[in-house]
Amino acid sequence: MKKVLYALGFVVLLVAWRDWSGREIIHQPGILVSEAPRQQALDESEPIRVGEFRLSRRASFDLQARVLSREDYWWGTESDLSPIDLALGWGVMSDQAVLDRIEITQGSRWYFTRYQLPAPISDEQIITHSSNMHLIPANAWVRGKLKKIRRGQVVQLKGSLVDVDSDSGFYWRTSLRRDDTGNGSCEVFYVEEIYIQ
Repeated sequence: MKKVLYALGFVVLLVAWRDWSGREIIHQPGILVSEAPRQQALDESEPIRVGEFRLSRRASFDLQARVLSREDYWWGTESDLSPIDLALGWGVMSDQAVLDRIEITQGSRWYFTRYQLPAPISDEQIITHSSNMHLIPANAWVRGKLKKIRRGQVVQLKGSLVDVDSDSGFYWRTSLRRDDTGNGSCEVFYVEEIYIQ
């Protein structure tokens, strides 16, 4: 019986430590990231092969942003390729005073916002200053760093926006705009460099 209690206690401590170490980082009011993402169109090049997937680079992409939410994925065709989605914000969507009034959630590869009226900022500002990004780590080091990201952190990510195709018929098309919404509005981001502040 003591062994069972010790094991149960260990599991409770492990879960508590995981929740504590992954807790959200709260900042003082004010914009943390003033610069919008930088993007430059790329000429067609040889696709990148990642297992069964072919990645076609559409644009170089570099951004600094605040992590608004994080969702991990373990099943589905694309989960091996893209195990993590991050909802990221810049400009007004990196301001704690604004974010304190917006409920942000993710699920099924979507990003959702909810707020009570009056709105802290316009829907247009929310759309143009945040995005849900399907992240494809370029290597094990990037994958490991992505797994450590916490809500509220400021991160810098560099790489390419890509379209994805597979022999099985699966495909993803990246958004190349910051003002779109709905299906197809997420960036499919092949991350080659990551810096966590």
